[in-house]
Amino acid sequence: MTQILPSLLALDFDGVLCNGLREYFQTSWRVYQQVWSDQPLTLSLEALEREFCQLRPVITVGWEMPLLLRAILEGTPAQEVLQDWPKVRDRLLAAYHLTATDLGERVDSLRDRWIQTDWQNWLALHDFYEGVVAALQRWQAQGQPLAIVTTKEQRFVTYLLAQAGISFPRAAIYGKEQQQPKADILKALQSAYGAPLWFVEDRLGALLQVAATPELETTELFLATWGYTTAGDRAQAEAHPRIHLLNLEKFCQFPHWLAP
Repeated sequence: MTQILPSLLALDFDGVLCNGLREYFQTSWRVYQQVWSDQPLTLSLEALEREFCQLRPVITVGWEMPLLLRAILEGTPAQEVLQDWPKVRDRLLAAYHLTATDLGERVDSLRDRWIQTDWQNWLALHDFYEGVVAALQRWQAQGQPLAIVTTKEQRFVTYLLAQAGISFPRAAIYGKEQQQPKADILKALQSAYGAPLWFVEDRLGALLQVAATPELETTELFLATWGYTTAGDRAQAEAHPRIHLLNLEKFCQFPHWLAP
């Protein structure tokens, strides 16, 4: 049986290629200390980091991360965060007179200063998942068209890939600067490359949006189970007719993802 290859393999970055949880926490904590410097710490930093990592799957964009720390330290039940994060997030924004723009600028400028002053320390907090770097290099050598579709800024993705020894064209990295839903980016990529696209993502919400987009009905959708997902996400994806669960070992065995 002939293996059908995608016209383009589109990959999320955080939670699919790279695990940045340690960096997320450190960045979030530093920004938190700027915004809530007068608030007492009600948990140890170790306990706070553990809870942050468990709840990280609710985060869509980086500016939300300091708010997640605030929610934890205010004692917001984990179940409430998991089930209704947008409501919790917006309540905190209003209560502290904050904006997404302000928090986003704080997060990005802190990262920039950190990279400029101690880039080796910043870099050391990122881990590419096992086998991913070799897989990307192999796929590139085989001529498989690739794109990265992420809510992370393009410059950070480019920097991390370069440090891992991967030369990835900047034009094929669609980052936060696009200011478009991932489904819209995939529609444009489909127009350029043709169908079928394959899309790997660890955020269930993004996959559901693509699944609900008529123009992308031939796109094969994969939930990266090694990424920032919850048990509920995985169960919902498994029950969805369009979404395939994908583990890390099988991911590195591309293109044999759809074999029974």
